[in-house]
Amino acid sequence: MSAVIRIRDVRVGDAAELAQLVGELGYPTETPLMAARLSALLGREQRRIRVAERGGAVCGWVEAGLRLTLDTDERVEILALIVAEKVRQHGVGRLLVTDIEQWARALGMTSLVVRSNILRDASHPFYRQLGFEQRKTQHYYVKAL
Repeated sequence: MSAVIRIRDVRVGDAAELAQLVGELGYPTETPLMAARLSALLGREQRRIRVAERGGAVCGWVEAGLRLTLDTDERVEILALIVAEKVRQHGVGRLLVTDIEQWARALGMTSLVVRSNILRDASHPFYRQLGFEQRKTQHYYVKAL
């Protein structure tokens, strides 16, 4: 991969590319909906959304947020990490996670957490290589309201 990867803040104008990447993971999202979500999240101090750009096109993105619960210390959690299939295994995900790790350290956090779907086989060794250790396996339940 010859083009330089640049990490930058997300913009509402990135909505189409972000929606397309979410679709690659099996979560089809229309551009207007993605734009609305971005508009609602941009500017929140407790949220960080960054994109990886290669040759002027978005090829990955990461979303992270501060999380405080009664049972654990405050931490940063990676809420989403998506890299375009065509550039996986080229360091894009590593750059995005490193960016979030730097943000977490700057906030004085002592841990960074990520959850990964058990079906995403490639993500598990990726996170282990970055120094994450598996703490538990859990079920995810949803109740329609």
